[in-house]
Amino acid sequence: MEWFVLAIVVIVIVIVGWFVLTYNGLVGLRNRTQEAWSQIDVELKRRHDLIPNLVETVKGYAAHEQGTFEAVTQARANAVAAGATGDPAKIGQAENVLSQSLRSLFAVAENYPELKAIAAFTNLQENLTATEDKIEFSRRYYNGNVRDYNTRTQTVPSSLIANMFGFKAFAFFQADEGDREVPQVSFASTPPAGPPPANPASGPPTA
Repeated sequence: MEWFVLAIVVIVIVIVGWFVLTYNGLVGLRNRTQEAWSQIDVELKRRHDLIPNLVETVKGYAAHEQGTFEAVTQARANAVAAGATGDPAKIGQAENVLSQSLRSLFAVAENYPELKAIAAFTNLQENLTATEDKIEFSRRYYNGNVRDYNTRTQTVPSSLIANMFGFKAFAFFQADEGDREVPQVSFASTPPAGPPPANPASGPPTA
């Protein structure tokens, strides 16, 4: 009889130990995933902060490209609004649209070689490129954690504890690989498509 009681005690201890380890493991994965997302959020906000100055710098030399500037500004506003939702799916979609509009902006900039001499523009481009690289790195890290966390919450037996304590799956942060890259402006020695400043030495024209 004693061995039977002892066996029951051992089984209970094993079950409780497994329960505690599994629960703590899920909490750890969830916290790590949330931390990974916070890194993306920081870089996205930095990206949003750089864009208005970039638009104003290019606008000084290509004020007639109003449609492009409005598209970038609207895409940025939509990305900021999507960021407020905290939904990676909505944020990813909005950020992809913003990336596409930035490509159009840099395509416009290529028509104005004189921008190459503007330190403000080159610094903004370099900072934006560095930020894009950090976003991509953070995205991969976040998605890796999401994969591990979601797998644990959706597979037996850990899914039993996940369902019991309300561990919800995280959404992946998807990005269009082609649109995520910020194009580098080559400033080839070709005539600009639009009218250059009347007097480059005096600064950008005003419209």
